[in-house]
Amino acid sequence: MKNKIFKKSTLNKSGLLTLAVSVALASTVVNAKLSAADAEKLGKELTPMGAVQAANNDGSIPEWTGGITKTPEGYSVGDHHVDPYPNDKIKYTITEKNVSDYKGLLTPGQVKLFETYPETFKMNVYQTHRSASYPDHVYQAVKINSTRAELVKDGNGIQGAAVGIPFPIPANGLEAIWNHTLRYRGESVTRQGGQAAPTASGDFTYIGLHESLLLPYNVKGALPSELEKTNILFKFKQKVTEPARLAGTALLVHETMDQIKTPRQAWTYNTGQRRVRRAPNVAYDAPGTASDGLRTTDDFDMYNGAPNRYNWTLKGKQELLIPYNDYRLHSDNVKYNEILQPGHINPELIRYEKHRVWVVEATLKDKTRHTYKKRVFFIDEDSWQVAITDIYDNRDELYRVGVSHTINYYEVPTLWSTLDVFHDLQSRRYIALGLDNEAKMYNFSAKLKHKSFTPSALRREGRR
Repeated sequence: MKNKIFKKSTLNKSGLLTLAVSVALASTVVNAKLSAADAEKLGKELTPMGAVQAANNDGSIPEWTGGITKTPEGYSVGDHHVDPYPNDKIKYTITEKNVSDYKGLLTPGQVKLFETYPETFKMNVYQTHRSASYPDHVYQAVKINSTRAELVKDGNGIQGAAVGIPFPIPANGLEAIWNHTLRYRGESVTRQGGQAAPTASGDFTYIGLHESLLLPYNVKGALPSELEKTNILFKFKQKVTEPARLAGTALLVHETMDQIKTPRQAWTYNTGQRRVRRAPNVAYDAPGTASDGLRTTDDFDMYNGAPNRYNWTLKGKQELLIPYNDYRLHSDNVKYNEILQPGHINPELIRYEKHRVWVVEATLKDKTRHTYKKRVFFIDEDSWQVAITDIYDNRDELYRVGVSHTINYYEVPTLWSTLDVFHDLQSRRYIALGLDNEAKMYNFSAKLKHKSFTPSALRREGRR
């Protein structure tokens, strides 16, 4: 199958931007290496990340002009990030009363949230800013990757890529979801903060977390050949810091590049047993850490892990209202109890903008088990960050809706989530992951070593 660039597209009745039959039906794994001619379109009619550079027809989505390329006045590294658009006003507000007027810009899951919480759920919509940006060496890596990256082992691994996303012009759903998994988030990061799962009445217990992320794939100058030898994409360590009854519980994950050759490796440290154990079940639909059963392990970061339990279909593109530039939600002037409310987080703190998204549908394979029968991912074209995910149960009914609230961490720069929220429509509860308003800010300059991501290091970490 040849990859094609589509400059023009029209909305069909379902709201999808029809690309072409060959792309819309591309659920099989194909050789996706681009020709040199197609690769040259990156940074011209396409952005360096493969998004459409031009504005949409009515200008409500502007042209991408580089995103945020300098830090706003008043910001210093280590601060919570200053809002670069403080003077923007609400353009319009969607409520249960007028939601029918905007259904073409919403996912079925978003519409369901209005139905579930008709008195309190709303969306304040602002001017669109295509703020996503990355270092120049990442853009260069993406262009190089585009002509050499390939899926291997039926899409359960990749080769020929490093540093940047591998498939800026995806030919199928697997390539698109690998772009999300491999999007640039710096080389090593530490972060503090936590999560909470309010009850129906709004009461919550804050779970404090300290997390470290080492990303060999993202290291400037990384070579595909070396990454394929080690077979490591990233290493992740998480320690619970509060409440006291859970403090010290820890998790270590080594994520692999070829997940058939070597599946994900994981270990846990339990404070009661004072020992490290292998944790092969830290994957797929196993419950997430202290999640009260409101998310699966592979919900973390909106989606993570081996894609082998699903069939992946690239459906096309859609213009969608998604959370974006959520600096107010991120602010250290806001307390957790101002964010966490019964049913959903405080809608007055959320900024929605219209952006183009890739639509990827994952359907459970025959004779394969997972709590989720179908998942539809809506992926921001400028960053490859999953913005929304609609999740269906085995009765084909909407079960959960995942929402990522993003900002540009402009000291890097990178666009990443400041808060992920998973709404459980059946229990009418939600879990919010990444609460950091009352914590120290992410440290993208952390000097992390591989020796800190071993089972013995996990044991030492848990005992502190």
